[in-house]
Order: sequence, then structure tokens, then C-alpha cells
Amino acid sequence: MLHWALVFLVVALIAGVLGFGGVSSAAAGFAQILFILFLVLFLASAIAGLIRRGR
Repeated sequence: MLHWALVFLVVALIAGVLGFGGVSSAAAGFAQILFILFLVLFLASAIAGLIRRGR
């Protein structure tokens, strides 16, 4: 999932340089959503691992 966030970020940067504002903002929005989702899932996994490890 982090891979896809980075791919959309690169697409947004390239589209922004080339002047495609709509594509750039859409790709940046997708990248931001995927990155936040990645962080939430990562934190949930880390907390679950710590809880299991403690038992």
C-alpha cells in the first residue's frame, strides 16, 4: 500500500510539472489517502503485535 502511495505521489509531481493541475491534485489526494490508510494499518498491526508478544 505504501508503494501505491509513492506511485501516486510521483504521478502527481510529474503531472504538476507538466501543467496538468486536475490530474496532479487527484493523484496527490489518492496518495494522501493511501498513506494515511497505511499508517493506520501499520499502527494497528504494531499494537496487536505488542499485545500478543506480552502474553
